[in-house]
Amino acid sequence: MSEQKPDQAHWTAVADQWIAWAGTPGHDAFWAYRAGLVAYLGAGRGRALEIGCGEGRVSREARALGYHVTATDAVAAMVQAARAADSADRYDVAPAHSLPYADGEFDLVIAYNVLMDVDDVPAALREARRVLKPGGTLFISIVHPFRDRGRFAGPEVDAPFVVDGTYFGREHFDGQETRDGLSMHFAGWSLPLQDYMAALEAAGLAIVSLREPQPDTASTAQLRQWSRMPMFLWIKARAIPPAV
Repeated sequence: MSEQKPDQAHWTAVADQWIAWAGTPGHDAFWAYRAGLVAYLGAGRGRALEIGCGEGRVSREARALGYHVTATDAVAAMVQAARAADSADRYDVAPAHSLPYADGEFDLVIAYNVLMDVDDVPAALREARRVLKPGGTLFISIVHPFRDRGRFAGPEVDAPFVVDGTYFGREHFDGQETRDGLSMHFAGWSLPLQDYMAALEAAGLAIVSLREPQPDTASTAQLRQWSRMPMFLWIKARAIPPAV
């Protein structure tokens, strides 16, 4: 058996935490942005691949939109949870940097909040580009890079957003979050926007659309804060045709 990469080892260790955290409707921030995400993805009839499917919530949304969905994750327990929830049409255990699919196999590739959790973003984007059909779309969601480097000074809706250090550079994050009886140990990488853009460019991908979504409804003070400052960044990219 090959040795696990650090990102895979972490998510293997916390898989049960994540399945409970993300699979509880209304608990994670995903649920406050769900309607906007579905609208942005849009209906489709082709083949879709989700990289880093977790417990399968985004795969289920893509399937409901009409896509034939393949759900994949580097962690077997995540894929098992996605399968148990009937999230997709096919399931595979595979890391983002080494996908077991032919070149140009998918009309849509989804990388929802997974690039912050992989050790090698350029390698993951090269693989996403490889398995995209000509004219296909890569959808990326990441925690907004600026949000990663700052914090609200207090719980008040109008509390200032403060950046204590620097926005630039690659930083590792590692911390525990507890809410409503559930705990989650998050760990991964925070990168400035230019690092993601450089990796997309190097992979031969060009951005065709970008959103900084606000919550569908701001029912809590925290969500009203995130209506002032974007929590997520959504990107659609397509392959750049080779130079003639």
